[in-house]
Amino acid sequence: MKKKLTALSTIVMLGLGSAYSIPAVKAAPNNNLQSIKGQRSGVQAGISKANSEITKVQSDLAKLIEQTSRVDQAIKDNNSMMKKTEINIQDSKSQVQKLEQEVSVIKKRIATRNEILKKRAVSFQESGGTVNYLDVLLGASSFSDFIDRMGAVSTFVQADQDFIKQYEADKKEVEVKQATVQKKLTELKEMKTELVGMHDQILDQKKENDTLKKELKQKEKEQLDRIAKLKGKDRELALKEYNMMHANNVAPATVSANNNNSGNDNSTSNSSTPSPSSPSSNESGSDDNTPVATHTGASGSVQEVITAGNKYIGNSVYVFGGGRNAYDVAHGRFDCSSFVHWAYAQAGYNIGSSTDSLKYAGRQVPASQMKPGDLVFFNTYKTDGHVGIYVGGGKFIGSQSSTGVAIASMSNSYWKSTFNGRVVRIID
Repeated sequence: MKKKLTALSTIVMLGLGSAYSIPAVKAAPNNNLQSIKGQRSGVQAGISKANSEITKVQSDLAKLIEQTSRVDQAIKDNNSMMKKTEINIQDSKSQVQKLEQEVSVIKKRIATRNEILKKRAVSFQESGGTVNYLDVLLGASSFSDFIDRMGAVSTFVQADQDFIKQYEADKKEVEVKQATVQKKLTELKEMKTELVGMHDQILDQKKENDTLKKELKQKEKEQLDRIAKLKGKDRELALKEYNMMHANNVAPATVSANNNNSGNDNSTSNSSTPSPSSPSSNESGSDDNTPVATHTGASGSVQEVITAGNKYIGNSVYVFGGGRNAYDVAHGRFDCSSFVHWAYAQAGYNIGSSTDSLKYAGRQVPASQMKPGDLVFFNTYKTDGHVGIYVGGGKFIGSQSSTGVAIASMSNSYWKSTFNGRVVRIID
């Protein structure tokens, strides 16, 4: 009986040992499954992050392409303006030459008339030599001859005086015209100088845009390659997960759901890019293109002026003569003075639209006393060739030739060297 009990306890112990050993056998596959699921979760997070980065790259690329398109159109318009300016310069040169020829003809006419008058006067003289009109009159042989001579001399004198008056009037008129044309010619040459310089800057901007565009394209390709590798890894892990769950009689629904979720990310990278809005564009001499914050002490009108152009930062272009019609304003096409004119118009102020007129639009104040809203002038291609609106903090906003509307630092080496100290206050 004792032996039977011993055998029975041995069997029970073996049975219990077998029962407790079963979970230990299944623990390893479960741990592997959790590990694979964890790896898949990390891979899918990487795919999601890469898709987000691709979306941003594509958005930035779309903004850049739109801005590049504006720059390309600006280059065409400025090239057209340059050609027109060249024609105007040639026309002005022709006008100057024509006026010079007119002056020459008048001078010849004067000389010829003087010679004729001289010969006529001599013909009334009784003897050779030069005598004045009084001698001619005193040399009359009779009263009748005296009357005739007096009438002739009077005619000569009057003709001489009329001629002198005509000569002076013609000469003055020609000189005025010539001075006007020469001034116009000087202005056109200055305009050409600005256009050539501005054209070079825009070409530089286009070159920078093309470089950045290439970099963004490369970044987009790298992200797409990264996503492809991650999805390949995800598929590999999903297969392992499926096989392991199948071996352990676990329903594969989760695997299928995860696969579908990871596959959906692909549509993000291939979807159409969102419409662009206000990219940030940096220029030489432009340090901060973020919208201008409210400045303490600035009146409502001043604040309207200095913040009006924020919406154009990064999505505008410099076009010489631009900003003077609704189309240009709607598409952010300004030159420096038209932008200043437009910005002040947003606060209800009607000021000039050229740098020459803006110099006298308000009162001049010392540079040491300038405050937000004041106009600041720079000697670029000519004296007071560029103008902007001071926004405070040593910065100004304006339509710069290489970036369009942008905020630039006056401590930048270029702007610091060209700032001439002229500050004009429109709003007190």
